[in-house]
Amino acid sequence: MSDESGFRTSGTESVFRFWPRHNEAIYERLESKHVWLEQALRNKAKEGDPLEHEMILNIGPQHPATHGVLRCVVKMDGETIEKSVLDIGYLHRGVEKLAEHKTYQEFMPYTDRMDYIAPYSNNVAWCLAVEKLVGIDVPERAQWLRMIMCELARISSHLLWLGVGLMDAGAVSVFLWTFKGREDLYRIFDEVAGARFTVSHSRIGGLVADLTPEAFRLIHRFVDDFGQEIAGWEALLNRNRIWIDRNRDVGTLTRQEAVEIGLTGANLRASGEPYDIRRFEPYLFYGEVDFDVPTREEGDSLARYFVRLEEMKQSLRIIRQCLDRLPDGPIRADDAKRAYPSKDEVYYSMEGMIHDFLYTDVGVAPPKGAACYQAIESPKGELGWYLQSDGTGNPWRAKFKSPSFTNLQGLEHMMEGSLVADAVILIGSIDPVMGEADK
Repeated sequence: MSDESGFRTSGTESVFRFWPRHNEAIYERLESKHVWLEQALRNKAKEGDPLEHEMILNIGPQHPATHGVLRCVVKMDGETIEKSVLDIGYLHRGVEKLAEHKTYQEFMPYTDRMDYIAPYSNNVAWCLAVEKLVGIDVPERAQWLRMIMCELARISSHLLWLGVGLMDAGAVSVFLWTFKGREDLYRIFDEVAGARFTVSHSRIGGLVADLTPEAFRLIHRFVDDFGQEIAGWEALLNRNRIWIDRNRDVGTLTRQEAVEIGLTGANLRASGEPYDIRRFEPYLFYGEVDFDVPTREEGDSLARYFVRLEEMKQSLRIIRQCLDRLPDGPIRADDAKRAYPSKDEVYYSMEGMIHDFLYTDVGVAPPKGAACYQAIESPKGELGWYLQSDGTGNPWRAKFKSPSFTNLQGLEHMMEGSLVADAVILIGSIDPVMGEADK
């Protein structure tokens, strides 16, 4: 409550309210974290003068370089960021609570809208978690196809990161070149799933449909040609003095700092920690393919660039092996109680139509009390789902581990002590997607 003088009273304490209600929470969090703002509040209460000698700058949330609705509140000392606090949640849509009010299959399209740069990875993470919870065996062909599409999604995500990151640094032309590669990938997704962006191609128990000969032709052509594209970018950037100086020693995190903060994915590996879920806790058939886990020791923005560039090469390597080892066979579990029947069954048999209606209405129903956690190595890092069942067709609890959210925890530490001009470089090097971070 507030008295007539404008003071917000709480017990015996009175704090002058000079920020709008919308900003109050973030500034109170700043106050609890940083002594400088606490002192500024005292000075304000005593002198009745705003922060006349303090430069507090809001970077975002309405700014293209924040990669979405990310707000960074920073205190400046000249051009140096002295203190920083992030304000997230502007894109919060209650995804986890939505999951608890949908059947396991109904929730599939929502996963496309979380990390909307790599929707296929989200689909697979959700399917693997539900299949683990229920105990569904997925045919081998479907698992190999999921690997192919997940690696294509990884390349697509890294292409956007590379193009936008370079545009933030002033190199607009590379942004257009990377989107040429993304357009080739969109053609593949369109042929595979019938949608360029929000694919929803995976299904609990398998896939909605097998890949067509045209889809395989497009994938082979992309894999054969894309290596030359990467080589061209390396020739342009790896010895480019402007690009190197813009990123070297910017936002440096040691291996210990990265682990303690909780970084994941390429951001963690760029600080020297060679952790990749595909290698340490293999899912699908990642334990049967040969690939390297790129790491760097420097821990700066340049190291994060090199790691992601090398990851695209390793993705091509994995896709080639998947294509060579792809077996024949079905692409969904042959169990109408646990997986959607094929369209041929639905259209031409009464039993198939009945099972389709029943599955759409109820879906799978894991045993009461069953719980599991399943994570994958998404383009951003560890993407995981924790599910608990109450025996119905809806999850009783669904908790999402977002790599963008965990990686943003390191941004405050990286920004403090950096130049304000480097803020956009740091945000880009973390590669957050706010639809995933805010959940």
